[in-house]
Amino acid sequence: MAFPAPKPRAPELPQKRLKTLDCGQGAVRAVRFNVDGNYCLTCGSDKTLKLWNPLRGTLLRTYSGHGYEVLDAAGSFDNSHLCSGGGDKTVVLWDVATGQVVRKFRGHAGKVNTVQFNEEATVILSGSIDSSIRCWDCRSRKPEPVQTLDEARDGISSVKVSDHEILAGSVDGRVRRYDLRMGQVFSDYVGSPITCTCFSQDGQCTLVSSLDSTLRLLDKDTGELLGEYVGHKNQKYKLDCCLSERDTHVVSCSEDGQVLFWDLVEGALALALSVGSSVVQSLAYHPTEPCLLTAMGGSIQYWREETYEAEGGAG
Repeated sequence: MAFPAPKPRAPELPQKRLKTLDCGQGAVRAVRFNVDGNYCLTCGSDKTLKLWNPLRGTLLRTYSGHGYEVLDAAGSFDNSHLCSGGGDKTVVLWDVATGQVVRKFRGHAGKVNTVQFNEEATVILSGSIDSSIRCWDCRSRKPEPVQTLDEARDGISSVKVSDHEILAGSVDGRVRRYDLRMGQVFSDYVGSPITCTCFSQDGQCTLVSSLDSTLRLLDKDTGELLGEYVGHKNQKYKLDCCLSERDTHVVSCSEDGQVLFWDLVEGALALALSVGSSVVQSLAYHPTEPCLLTAMGGSIQYWREETYEAEGGAG
């Protein structure tokens, strides 16, 4: 007799604050998990990039080399390199272990809002206020980008990469998806300046946040509007949004000091997490666990589900 498969456990949301880290780098412009979620990066207004173990609350290394504030960063799939972009218009490739600058890519005409590695970490994609996305070959000594995508009519706020696609959000109110296999670009008009875009974990949908204080879930292939999520405040700042690790919830920063979670299917507000009294500048969701990082002012906050017990009393 076959036993019925166990019911999948209900998704838990990270609502217990385990740690608050004072990053000591001015305002934290962005916080990002590394590929496996064991470490995180913080981008500072004091021109530094820092690598942390957020659960232990330990600083592992500081990366100095930008000429102005750091606005975004990402880690490579093998944890050997980092990339970052900032107000100095440059994109920097770093060696994680030594802390040294490997390459500095110049070519953008304005600040770099967003950076991503491709899956193999052979190319860095950077999106800038200058309306372009530039693709930089990490292995080449040539100073110019291998490709420039300039379809946007205004600044690029967000770039995400899958194995064969580039997803880009722009202040021009359009989210563009570049299908590298087909050599085509698909564009969906949202109508309000876009602050963040991302793929769902299953790759079927795209989530788009914009300055009309609305998140929209779109069918990736057809552009059909699948859901709208409101209740947060986003009218001035470039704020992050994402989906939870199992695609069950939509998550967004808010300018009123909260992080909001909505049920993806129902569209109903599931949790309003109070972080503090000012703008939640950035957030990052763990790739496989109900674990959230938030950034406010000069510090980051580390959140887990209510039932979480840190091993060895590290919490």
